[in-house]
Amino acid sequence: MAATQNPFVYGEIAPASAFVGRREEQRRLVRDLAAGQKVFLISPRRYGKSSLIRQAFTTLGRQKVTTLEFTVSSFSSYVAFLEAYAHALIGLETRAARARSWILELFTGVTPEVRVEAGSRGSGISLAFPSVRTARDAARLAEEVFALPARIAARLNRRLAIALDEFQAVAAFNGGSVEHALRAAVQQQRQVGYVFAGSEPSLMEQMIGPRRPFYKAGPVMRLAKIDPATFAAFVDARFRRTGLAPGEGVGAAVVDLASNLPYDVQRLAHETWDDVVEAGRRKVTLEDLHATLHRLLGEQDPLFETIWQRLTLAQRATLRAVVLEHGVELLAADTRTRHRLGGASSVQSSLAALQKQDLVTREDDGRYVVVDSLLREWVARSTY
Repeated sequence: MAATQNPFVYGEIAPASAFVGRREEQRRLVRDLAAGQKVFLISPRRYGKSSLIRQAFTTLGRQKVTTLEFTVSSFSSYVAFLEAYAHALIGLETRAARARSWILELFTGVTPEVRVEAGSRGSGISLAFPSVRTARDAARLAEEVFALPARIAARLNRRLAIALDEFQAVAAFNGGSVEHALRAAVQQQRQVGYVFAGSEPSLMEQMIGPRRPFYKAGPVMRLAKIDPATFAAFVDARFRRTGLAPGEGVGAAVVDLASNLPYDVQRLAHETWDDVVEAGRRKVTLEDLHATLHRLLGEQDPLFETIWQRLTLAQRATLRAVVLEHGVELLAADTRTRHRLGGASSVQSSLAALQKQDLVTREDDGRYVVVDSLLREWVARSTY
C-alpha cells in the first residue's frame, strides 16, 4: 500500500480538510466579525472552538480583513499579558521599519521601549514597558493597549478581527478592573470585530451575566456537539479517501466510543488508521477499532492510575457512577445505594471536585460526562 498521509488530525488546530460539522457556526462567526460585532464563543474543551475560529479567520482573510489570534491564559501577570498583546497587535504591520516609525505615535500616556531585532525570518519589533511598576501604571497601560486595535485599523485602513482565546483567564488579572477597561474600549471600535472564546463554560457564563461589564455586549455562540451521523459519515469518508474501506458501523462506533468529542474522535480515528496501515490491510473493521482502543488504554494506564490514586475514595466512587450510570440520576437514593456513594451532599461535593480537576463536566441537559473518553473507558474496564 502506497504511503498516504493520515487524514485525521488531533492535538493541533484542524486544517480545512479535517474540519467537519460547523459550517453554520462558521458562517455566523464570519458575518458577525466582519460587521464589527463582539462575539462570545462558549465551548467545553475538545469541542473544536479553536479550529472553528481558524476556519472563520481564513475566510475573513480572503475578505481582506486582518486577523489576530491571541491566547489570554498563557500569561502569569497582567503586565505580561498587556505587553504581549501590544506586541502581537503591533506585529500586524509586517514591515518592522515602518512599524517602528509609528509605534510611538500610537501611545499617548505611556512610553514603550522599542527595538528592532534581526532574526532568521527577518527583522521584528521588540516591545516592553519597563516604567510600569504599580497597579495605577498597569491601568494606564491597559487603556492604551486596549485602544490599539482601532488605531491600528485606521493606520492600516483595514478592518480587524481579533480572537482572545481562553478569555475567562482575564478575570484573574488585576481583580475585575480588566473587564471594565476592555469593555469600555471595544464598545467604541466599530472597525474591529472580537471573538471572546472560552473553554470553561461556567466562568464564561458568569462573565456575560447581568452584574458584569460584558453583559449584553454582543451575540453569544454556544457550541453544541456535532451531529453524530454527520461525524460518522465524515470518518468513513476520510478512511475511504485514503484507500481504506470502513466496515459497516465503523464511523458510528468511533464517534460513540469517543463520546462525539471532535478531539477524541479524531484521535481514535487517527490511531486506528495508523494501526491498519502499518498492518498492511485495506479494510478497517470494528475489531481493528477495539484493538487500537485497547492499545491506547495500555499506553495511558500509568497516567490514569496516577489520576485515580490522587482522588479520594468518595471521588473515585462518584467518578465510577458517572461512567456506569451515564451521568444521570446521580443523586437518586437507589443510585447512591448501588454505588455506595453516601449522602447527596457528599456526591455533590465529589462532583464539584471532579469538575474543578477538569475530569468531569456537566452538559446542557444536566448530564455529567467524563471529559476524556479514554479515561471513561479506563474507569469502566480497570476499576471496581
